[in-house]
Amino acid sequence: MSLSFRRLNEEGGVAVAPSVLSADFSCLETEVKAVERAGADFLHLDVMDGHFVPNITFGPMIVEAIARLTRLPLISHLMIDDPGKYIKEFVDAGSSIVSFHWEACDSRHERIIDKLHSLKCGAGIAINPDTPLSTVEHLLGSVDLLLVMTVFPGFGGQSFIPEVVEKIEKAARLKKDRGFSYLIEVDGGIKPVNAAAVRKAGAQILVAGSAVFGSDDYSGVITSIRG
Repeated sequence: MSLSFRRLNEEGGVAVAPSVLSADFSCLETEVKAVERAGADFLHLDVMDGHFVPNITFGPMIVEAIARLTRLPLISHLMIDDPGKYIKEFVDAGSSIVSFHWEACDSRHERIIDKLHSLKCGAGIAINPDTPLSTVEHLLGSVDLLLVMTVFPGFGGQSFIPEVVEKIEKAARLKKDRGFSYLIEVDGGIKPVNAAAVRKAGAQILVAGSAVFGSDDYSGVITSIRG
């Protein structure tokens, strides 16, 4: 796991991870370098397979290309069936953390987490808006990242679901009460107008796609979301 993740965990604070899915892929290098200059802390890479979610995005080849363009740590968010089958490819491509969905596996969650750690990669577990935190509570002592979705995965540009804020609060309390070390990442409809509530709830990494790449001021939006 990268120094940036360790520092965020040890020192606290809030980080912003622009979602590359919302970038202009006709000038991907320009977009990646622009958000890096604008103060992004990480890049969030949404990987969709057309099965687990009704959309197809990109795979390890694009992750590897992005890794060559930036010094920012990469969070690869796998919205795919059978994620354990592919995690090595995403680690080898340059991911600092790979997160996979609880809902994508009937079992073997622990095995996937152990495999990621054996590959010297951070392990993240992601949960949909309607998945209770209690469902993954037994895994939270072993993961590096808890990704709380505030939209249903599959497409960018969706509206934030405010009811999920309570789940973020519960995750933050649980982390403190149990002495866990996972970072809380929140993804879905994050904008300057709702970022304060997400930060207050305990989120440490805020993913923003269209809010950043759809603006004329990447730096201003990143700064506003970070607070």
